[in-house]
Amino acid sequence: MNDNATQQTTPSAPITGWWTEAVIYQIYPRSFADANGDGIGDLPGITARLDHLAELGVDAVWLSPFYPSPQADAGYDVADYRDVEPLFGTLADADELIAQARARGLRVIVDLVPNHTSSAHRWFQAALAAAPGSPERQRYVFRDGRGPDGTEPPNDWQSVFGGPAWTRVPNGQWYLHLFDTAQPDLNWDAPEVRTEFLDVLRFWLDRGVDGFRVDVAHGLVKQADLADWREPQEILSGQEADKPRPPMWDQDGVHEIYREWRRLLDGYPGERVLVAEAWVEPAERLARYVRPDEMHQAFNFEYLVASWTAPAQYAVITRSLEATDAVGAPTTWVLSNHDVVRHASRLGLPVGTARPNGIGVGDEQPDAALGLRRARAATLLMLGLPGSAYLYQGEELGLPEHTSLPDEARQDPTWERSGHTQRGRDGCRVPIPWEADAPSYGFGPTNASWLPQPPVWAEYARDRQRDVPGSTYEMYRTALRLRRTHGLGRGTLEWLSSGDDVLTFRNGDLVVSTNFGPESVPVPDGEVLHSSAPLNEDGSLPTDVTVWLHTP
Repeated sequence: MNDNATQQTTPSAPITGWWTEAVIYQIYPRSFADANGDGIGDLPGITARLDHLAELGVDAVWLSPFYPSPQADAGYDVADYRDVEPLFGTLADADELIAQARARGLRVIVDLVPNHTSSAHRWFQAALAAAPGSPERQRYVFRDGRGPDGTEPPNDWQSVFGGPAWTRVPNGQWYLHLFDTAQPDLNWDAPEVRTEFLDVLRFWLDRGVDGFRVDVAHGLVKQADLADWREPQEILSGQEADKPRPPMWDQDGVHEIYREWRRLLDGYPGERVLVAEAWVEPAERLARYVRPDEMHQAFNFEYLVASWTAPAQYAVITRSLEATDAVGAPTTWVLSNHDVVRHASRLGLPVGTARPNGIGVGDEQPDAALGLRRARAATLLMLGLPGSAYLYQGEELGLPEHTSLPDEARQDPTWERSGHTQRGRDGCRVPIPWEADAPSYGFGPTNASWLPQPPVWAEYARDRQRDVPGSTYEMYRTALRLRRTHGLGRGTLEWLSSGDDVLTFRNGDLVVSTNFGPESVPVPDGEVLHSSAPLNEDGSLPTDVTVWLHTP
């Protein structure tokens, strides 16, 4: 790459559809706001905090699951897709949340979990009571075991959470669960399953939701022969285009399911959307999910896990834009969510460190100051890109991972199923702080908190940052305002510099420049509008800082 030459101009995404340029804020209901003081976040708590999101400047909210559930996997084990878990409230509370969000100009996307149900779901309970080969068992993936007496699992697949992906039931058959034993996989070859989920979509669309984030969107269809897979089994397969795909992920049959869903959504007014959580690489393969007759968006996990270096960032941004442009879809950008280490901590680890599955006492600890500095720079880089961006609750406060969470407090099933070798995702799910001096830092009216909050939360509380120049919260507010004013989401990207230390691109009338190198560098020409940290006294761009400049 050349530091000075224009590298590439990427055509813009389609300008129609609110989602093409939206900033969408993920809410993890258990940890956002607790209205009744039981230590667990709820829907009334979210409704009471909607003004924060309107002030922040986001366009929509995505709610992680709030359905009835035994909570074996924090709600991703759904027992009833048409109701609300009493811990979180009622259907009336959901209706009120949707109405109040709409009154503030915020759209609402809800989570849908179609790969598996809870083992408490009435369908699975009926399957357990039924005989092998019965219609009840056809809704799930039941198989006879291997070996002379069927005591060995049907294949060698492993659970994403650790351990075998099969559990044997009393009458001898085995059922598949790519995640926890309490999350049996559905059989999407069964017409009844497809009909059921079309009805679930209608139920929530009729209540006014603006779309669905589809959990494990690449996992619904399995290879028909359930062949053994002797390679490492991760939810992000990382397969190259010319290599075999894992038999449990990214099978071609998923696309017809989403075409049917898209036809349903297109029949509703108001531009309803489908968002794929598809851990699929390479980018060209992921782009298949957002072809014109399928999903509207797909999370860009390759971007999330990219190393904090100029070459790595240049490569993933370029690949992402080229792949989605080829199918006429917008690109999405994301740095944190409820399944990964928060980027304020992840970026505080040495460059090149693999994405850890949780950080705990005794693990390599991130450099908190470095992590926040890089996280702020990464955020401004991301929000300067054309397309849609996703924010995870608390990142606007600069929240780090809770890396000193006591092991005995961990609730993520990964912790137990991995034999305590993977810390799991609890560290990014700790209830967020609103007021520094309030009980539970303003999360709720009492000191109760379903996961313990660290004392350092006080310095990150929203009331300590609001209207404070230079705070992370105000950095986000300003960035979102400027992003909207300058139309960055619907813009085009033109590389101006893509060397080993600095990335610079133009998007409309703004130039965005990030310094990844060890030394300060000159700032490009233009009026400085915003930066992730102060520039040097001589006006140069320090290490790990992003600047936005206006260039009419």
